[in-house]
Amino acid sequence: MNKQPGTQIKLTNVSIVRMKKGGKRFEIACYQNKVSEFRSGVETDLSEVLQIEQIFANVPKGLVAKKDDWTKCFQTDDMNKVIEEILRKGELQINNLERSHQLSSLSREIATLVSEMTVDPNTNRKHTVGMIEKIMSEIGFSVKADKPAKAQALELIKKLSSEEGESTLPIRRARMRIRITMPGKDAKRIKDNIMKEVEETEEDDMGQEWEAIVQINPSAFRTITDLVNNETKGKGRVEVMGNV
Repeated sequence: MNKQPGTQIKLTNVSIVRMKKGGKRFEIACYQNKVSEFRSGVETDLSEVLQIEQIFANVPKGLVAKKDDWTKCFQTDDMNKVIEEILRKGELQINNLERSHQLSSLSREIATLVSEMTVDPNTNRKHTVGMIEKIMSEIGFSVKADKPAKAQALELIKKLSSEEGESTLPIRRARMRIRITMPGKDAKRIKDNIMKEVEETEEDDMGQEWEAIVQINPSAFRTITDLVNNETKGKGRVEVMGNV
């Protein structure tokens, strides 16, 4: 069916991908959740992604774009090529239902990261994802759609670590367990600086060579390895022994 410029086509339950080019706005109407599948390569058939193979000026109003406009702006009269460019490079407009689904998935991802990155300090065991999700709800943690999951997971850990009260989950960052070795003469010079980054010392033997087994927060690992490598001129070693 040939759609003339200005034709109105009403669609429902649609995901819109929008792109501005040459001072004009172009939109395509897609099935929900199919845009991400196409961009990731899971779906390759355009007919499975598009609700209708048409280029719009405004999907909600059902206003079809003029062919002269998109031909001039995209320098081609091949509609499929234009649609594919919009689909790959355009901005996905998220409706309320999709936004709710996205936030729910992001919340789950944050809870999973927190579970992986922390332990209960009383038992040294990990909390379940379900327990993390429950406490997120209890403290009213606000998930932000435009912020990476890991950044929000670290923010949640900080919040939970500082909270007090019966409803708060006992939590701390899972520590790295490392072995540090270096010549004793180097250790006498830099040991104090290294120990500032240590949470707990398991072994500390000083002789001609210094060997220590310690627990640290993961964020301190780079600082310690840089210090050992730079100050011992390659004679010192930092070995990861696992997490606790």
